[in-house]
Amino acid sequence: MNIRFYNAKILTMEQPISVLEGELWVQGSRIIYVGDGTDIEKVFSDNLKDPIVWEREIDCKGNVLMPGFKDAHTHSAMTLMRSYADDMPLSDWLNKQIFPIEAKMGYEDVYHLTKLAVLEYLTSGITGVMEMYLDPYAIQDAFAECGMRNVQVSGINKFGPSLEELENRYVKLNGRNDLSSFMLGFHAEYTCSRELLESISQMAHKYQAPVFMHNSETASEVKECVDRYGVTPTVLFDQLGIFDYGGGGYHCVHMSDDDFAVMKKRDLTAVTNPASNLKLASGICPTSRFLKEGIRMAIGTDGPASNNCLDMFREMFLVTGLAKYRDQDASSTDADDVLYMATVNGAKAMGLSDCETLSVGSNADIIMIDLHMPNMQPVHNIPKNIVYAGSKQNVKMTMIDGKILYEDGNFHIGVDPEDVYRECEKISKRLYQED
Repeated sequence: MNIRFYNAKILTMEQPISVLEGELWVQGSRIIYVGDGTDIEKVFSDNLKDPIVWEREIDCKGNVLMPGFKDAHTHSAMTLMRSYADDMPLSDWLNKQIFPIEAKMGYEDVYHLTKLAVLEYLTSGITGVMEMYLDPYAIQDAFAECGMRNVQVSGINKFGPSLEELENRYVKLNGRNDLSSFMLGFHAEYTCSRELLESISQMAHKYQAPVFMHNSETASEVKECVDRYGVTPTVLFDQLGIFDYGGGGYHCVHMSDDDFAVMKKRDLTAVTNPASNLKLASGICPTSRFLKEGIRMAIGTDGPASNNCLDMFREMFLVTGLAKYRDQDASSTDADDVLYMATVNGAKAMGLSDCETLSVGSNADIIMIDLHMPNMQPVHNIPKNIVYAGSKQNVKMTMIDGKILYEDGNFHIGVDPEDVYRECEKISKRLYQED
């Protein structure tokens, strides 16, 4: 579809962060023009033989166009456990509530529950997710049918799948559809044997692939690893060669000086999950130190069981708010840095080089932020407004790959949301009644 957006405030997220007033043109799945509109005739007389026939021309009415948010760590189908497994320590939460119910989930369950998550991602302006969960085929199918961009990461652990199946998934799921890819990873140090970690390292070397995992989420996780191996999880993974081709960790709360050195040396990404870490009392990520060390940071929701919502606005506020509290410094962690984490750095972590900014040639993964609402007025500073005052109510449109999937409260993903809700309610009743 050819779509012309005009009368827009455009936050391209190119450095330095600034706001351009003008137009943005989408042809098919790509952005073909971003500018103030004064050079349109010259630009296109040089590059286009035939005039563009617009299927839609959208007056943005002074609202903001910006790259979609990237949820760099999530477990989508855990919509099943939303507000069910709550108010307990992480170990009890996992072993008494999460793992037992997950053992009962099949393809159809994961498929429908993932679609429920997609609806929520779109309302939050999230255009890409870095997923780690059960049955990657069901997840990929659900995302593909909804038009949601996704990168799956293996969550292999001592309970499964086999190494052979992991490699099979890596080969088969990459290239299966245009909006999906699959990366190597594992659940965490404490759910994997040393032998398994060594095998994953070998696979990473075979494919020269980055690796992601839950890392240093709790103080007890780190202590137990030190008791077992004499080093922290981050250092252990580096010693085993797991990070030789990059990657990163989810959470990264309890980090030592040696851990920071590894992250910097290997150019890794730390994906912070502030709402989940607060709810599970895991701790507060040392965000400002990561930034000062020049270590890339991205933001994830960690899914609807530990969070319990898929809301990037809440995550962004918590990233900067908690950093300021931890540092006892109100100047700690600027909103511009946080917005960069939620967009550009999330795309970098996911390997989505064509989805980082609103620039000519990039994928048209675009959201529109409604400034004509009380919480966004007056408009002194748009990036800071988005981080400190923005909410899901301000997401007016979400476009992925040139297709508008959410606009003015309406979904366009090929399925009625009410049908998704009914199916997920059936799944919930069936699985929990089996207990």
